[in-house]
Amino acid sequence: MEFQYYPITLIIIISTVLLSIKAFNDPELKFRWVFYPFKIKREKQTYRVVSHMFIHGDYMHLLFNMFVLFSFGRNLEYIFGEYFGVGIGKIHFVVLYLVGGLASSIWPYTRNYDNPNYMSLGASGAVSAVLFATILWLPSQPLNLMFIPIDIPAWVVGVLYLGFEYYMSKKGGTGIAHDAHFGGAVFGIAYILFINFDKGIEFISYIFS
Repeated sequence: MEFQYYPITLIIIISTVLLSIKAFNDPELKFRWVFYPFKIKREKQTYRVVSHMFIHGDYMHLLFNMFVLFSFGRNLEYIFGEYFGVGIGKIHFVVLYLVGGLASSIWPYTRNYDNPNYMSLGASGAVSAVLFATILWLPSQPLNLMFIPIDIPAWVVGVLYLGFEYYMSKKGGTGIAHDAHFGGAVFGIAYILFINFDKGIEFISYIFS
């Protein structure tokens, strides 16, 4: 794959890394940019719905999200470019990522807009949207998880991931925004069905073939 096919992925990664590092060294900025449903509702600070996607809790959080985004984002950006044309493909990728991040905030917002103690941050919801869009488009793609030394079909990983995130979001108390992960994943699936419904049919056919 040539660089020209996935500059959007690299732009997102570079901007997120730079802003996250700035936030690591500026607690006031970090607080202003976190996803804070209580303040979004009462003080109309709607910018937080976007700003939180570009900052992270620590370097490990940042590294993991950007690694997953680079691994899957560049492939999906290339696929979109080949299928829709480079220009339209880039637009679809940007919409998937940004709106995926916004959509991932809906469930956490509705659960916590009266909770002054709830805050979250990170690109996990947007990254989940990219990951699951890729899984729906390429269900047979093998994935190798660090703690499992064998390749697993992408669709199997997707099903297990959705089940785990939904269960943990209902359980709560983990300090991780599982509900945002789940919401982003669902949006990623929905977006692919919206732009190419045949991929959903192909996905079902592949699983039951």
